[in-house]
Amino acid sequence: MPVAPQPVGRRERNKQDKLDRIIAAASELFAEHGVDEVTTQQIADEADIGTGTLFLYAKTKGELLLLVQNTKYAEALERGRADAETVPGVLDAVLAIVRPIVECNRAQIDNGRTYLREMAFGDPEEPRHGEALAIVAQAEEAIAAVLHRDERVTEGDAATLAHIVSAVMFLSMAASVNIALSVQEIVDDIRGQVDVLLPR
Repeated sequence: MPVAPQPVGRRERNKQDKLDRIIAAASELFAEHGVDEVTTQQIADEADIGTGTLFLYAKTKGELLLLVQNTKYAEALERGRADAETVPGVLDAVLAIVRPIVECNRAQIDNGRTYLREMAFGDPEEPRHGEALAIVAQAEEAIAAVLHRDERVTEGDAATLAHIVSAVMFLSMAASVNIALSVQEIVDDIRGQVDVLLPR
């Protein structure tokens, strides 16, 4: 006999409500001003909570940015994955996965670069960093699956190539010399590098 789901208690609802307010406040302020120009006090004030409460959910602004952005990056990956299923060519299918991630990253360039820095250099044991790294792993799995469409590419080689594609994407989005580039220019840069990796 199936067990009925237990109702969510008041304490859990209050925690979720605070988390939702924190995410909404941080998202709005980061989008408007950039992560470097926003203080944790401003986020706490906007979310109508104390800074002590804010730090229970995220210890640093970097963690707050991960909290806000992880969902957006996961959604971008899902869009890319779905797009790749309809694209026949391997290179074009890889880029179908990459493009929405680049678009997400470039929505606010400074925030995108800070997100990448936090994801790469933050504490992998911290839950928000762990979520970001899981998104990277999922992106690499999706790219490897596309690369493995080519029968000349073994499953192991596809995984290694996907890791390289991920690194190429990361550096193209994070590099200071690329700050002024458009989404299309970043995607074109990635295309040129990935094309060289693929078997001929």
